[in-house]
Amino acid sequence: MPKLARSIAVLAAMFACVAMQAAHAQSVDVKQPLTIASQGSFFVGGREVKSETLSTLPQVDPTGTVTVEQMYVQYQVPVDAKPVQVVFIHGCCLTGASWETTPDGRMGWSEYFVRKGYPTYVIDQAARGRSAMNAAAIYGVKTGKLQPDTLPVGFQAGREVAWPLFRFGPRYPESYAGSQYPVEAQEALWKQMVPDWAYSMSTPNPTVPALNLLAQRLGRAVLVSHSQSGIYPFQAAVRGRAGIAAIVSIEPAACPAADSDLTPYAGIPIMVLFGDYVAQSAVWAPRLAACEAFAQAVNKAGGKAKVLQLPQAGMHGNTHMLMQDRNNLLVADLLSDWIDNSVGR
Repeated sequence: MPKLARSIAVLAAMFACVAMQAAHAQSVDVKQPLTIASQGSFFVGGREVKSETLSTLPQVDPTGTVTVEQMYVQYQVPVDAKPVQVVFIHGCCLTGASWETTPDGRMGWSEYFVRKGYPTYVIDQAARGRSAMNAAAIYGVKTGKLQPDTLPVGFQAGREVAWPLFRFGPRYPESYAGSQYPVEAQEALWKQMVPDWAYSMSTPNPTVPALNLLAQRLGRAVLVSHSQSGIYPFQAAVRGRAGIAAIVSIEPAACPAADSDLTPYAGIPIMVLFGDYVAQSAVWAPRLAACEAFAQAVNKAGGKAKVLQLPQAGMHGNTHMLMQDRNNLLVADLLSDWIDNSVGR
């Protein structure tokens, strides 16, 4: 597509979604002051470990006991809250910040769902963000007490790698025509990204049992996961369904296998949501197909699973980071309607 035509298409999509969001936003008074009943934070999960490699500083004793694999939770509860809680679980290389203000300064889902009446709980995965990682092995290698092969496995996603995975475009820095992502504010997204230690942790990730504890504490939790964490709510349901009211898996890196034991998901409403440009991605197209096969198997067994591609709902141009796309509030409305209809208001 010629550069001018592509620019016109992007601008048209931008203005159209702004107008649609403005119309939708009026129903929840997004321009009014946010009124909440309470807010705060806490930790769930974790375990104590003793170590002799807690410091590289000679003046600090390296021997002691620390807590590891804990999960940080930040919450807001609105006035006249609905009896269903929404838990936001971020994906690879990110933290709970991905659900907050968008890179270009618009309202994120964590606030919008509060305005729609849901108590919201935003987590940082174990060893990510405010759920600090255990650096004892790194200190141990630095001081010569441990061998280099004991170092944790980690990585950071550079923008060149993240760009096509997030389906902003075929390659950095090219954008797909009509993309909803605010690429002009991409620098703010890159600042959100952090080292990822998931591959050095147990399976399932320690975040999963922490989600079980959180769901039990809340009572009627809708677990909203994204990308890397897409499988976590399903793994939590296998461990125990107590407190899990529904699962929303956004662009999951994996769904449970269609030929796996589907018993844990019986009676749990499931929504698997994908954006646009999936067919153009050699990574995401097979993942969508696998999730569709899973949903078909669940429904055949009497469950309630749905896989939705946003273009099927008339929404085009959404990326992997659809909670930050320009039409993010329209997508949130679609999900909140599904939650209300599936779980109750």
